[in-house]
Amino acid sequence: MPSTLAAGTGHPFRNAPGADAWWRDAVIYQVYVRSFLDSTGDGIGDLAGVRAGLPYLRKLGVDGIWLSPFYPSPQHDHGYDVADYRDVDPVYGDLAEFDRLVADAHRLGLRLLLDIVPNHCSSEHPWFRAALAAPPGAPERARFHFAPGRGPGGEEPPNNWRAMFGGPAWSRTTGPGGEPGEWYLHLFTPEQPDLNWRDPRVGDDFEDVLRFWLDRGVDGFRIDVAAGLYKHPDLPDSDDPEADERSRDSVNPLAWNQPEVHGVWRRWRAVADEYAARDGRDRLLVGEVSVPTAREHAQYVRPDELHQAFFFDLLSAPWDAAAFRSVIDEAMRDIAGTGSTVTWVLNNHDQVRTVTRYAGEPGVEGSGLGAARARAAAMLMLALPGAAYVYQGEELGLPEVLDLPDEVLTDPIFRRTGSRRRIRDGCRVPLPWSGHASPFGFSQGEAGARPWLPQPEWFAAHATDRALADTRSFWHLYREGLQLRRSLPQLGEGTLRWLDAPPQVLAMARGDGLICAVNFGTETVPAPVAATPLLASGPCPDGLLPGATAAWWTADHA
Repeated sequence: MPSTLAAGTGHPFRNAPGADAWWRDAVIYQVYVRSFLDSTGDGIGDLAGVRAGLPYLRKLGVDGIWLSPFYPSPQHDHGYDVADYRDVDPVYGDLAEFDRLVADAHRLGLRLLLDIVPNHCSSEHPWFRAALAAPPGAPERARFHFAPGRGPGGEEPPNNWRAMFGGPAWSRTTGPGGEPGEWYLHLFTPEQPDLNWRDPRVGDDFEDVLRFWLDRGVDGFRIDVAAGLYKHPDLPDSDDPEADERSRDSVNPLAWNQPEVHGVWRRWRAVADEYAARDGRDRLLVGEVSVPTAREHAQYVRPDELHQAFFFDLLSAPWDAAAFRSVIDEAMRDIAGTGSTVTWVLNNHDQVRTVTRYAGEPGVEGSGLGAARARAAAMLMLALPGAAYVYQGEELGLPEVLDLPDEVLTDPIFRRTGSRRRIRDGCRVPLPWSGHASPFGFSQGEAGARPWLPQPEWFAAHATDRALADTRSFWHLYREGLQLRRSLPQLGEGTLRWLDAPPQVLAMARGDGLICAVNFGTETVPAPVAATPLLASGPCPDGLLPGATAAWWTADHA
């Protein structure tokens, strides 16, 4: 039977005085700075390259961009190990170049979000250096999680937690005379010590960091590991010590999703609202919140906390109509019910790209089936109520690069485990812009610059110049979808109503007369309306919806 799911319009904070709420149905493009565009010819993308690419993104039709970390860092995890939260790493530029980027983005009508990393910092951060130099019990160590070991001579870690990137979640320090000392906690790599948010100095400093960048004109922040800041105060053993090592999801309840974390987001929301009150322009807080259920997810987007949090369940759903409908229903009920809007994603810098993920069997690079499903999924995402994030290269239909040689891999997961399972280099290979051979226009400086990760020859078929010239490309599908999303009042916020449909077909009505249908099966089925599609992800004859195809229609009686 048809059913209707509301998107939470009319909630008190939807129309707060002085707030423009631009973020509620925005489409944001994730820029992985290192792999976007290299302006200097050193093989590494930079802020000047991002600035040069802004007209391309404006033409695509997105509402804003989110920049991966570009702060000073030893790059053990490509910027997610921050040594200084208030500056730019020289490999990416400087603060003057950042200011020019903000100004150009705003001139083109694009919002700009920064990636902020509050759960951990770099082992080269001045705080951690001072902590290592200080004796046990010193105030410098209170900013982190230091603890004595267990067993004879403290040879065993303080608890049995495992790190997300493999191995124990603890590393032992060495005293000034070479003697073994206390252990410190790191839920990722030893070069990323976890900060102790129970020390008030940590929260005070991060408020200053927010203000530093807000004063430079940024429009908000994507918050890394937003559920992980607080740990159980007693740091007890886990009942499932290998859980975190098996998954990047928040599976150790002693290390993730502690109730105190919500106080941080209320404080950050107050700062964001303070800036919004000055000029009526919302400053967005969007969290990377990996929690087991949509109901727990919803707790992070209550009216006085984060504006939004990424809903990863659509990204992880198998290619199946019932699975997609289930996660959409859950999100609309639990998340949109708070008054926020759902933040949909299909790709990001940590996941296998959809073209490969949907191909149906491992190793099928850019197969026709994977590409068709990825196109259909994109149209479904853009038709759902709420906001959406697009990862760079998604609009080019880039497959995952699966055959990078071991010697070029940089992911700390590979370095710590020796396994290629779950490594992320394959979705981070620098973008192809033009030409028939590497660097495919990625490096704009001296000829022949080698990108920091090698680009395969088949990237030529996905280069931006070819995509723009081919009206049947992924790029034109995204652009037309984004244009329709802007021009049709039915899209964006509002309600979602499911329509009766054949098995393996999802059909939904948006607003007054817009229908989106996706055929997850392989057989052609009758279209839900007798009309010519406004937009289709593939060949879509009148009155029919082929397998692995999505289409949008308008109808008087949807």
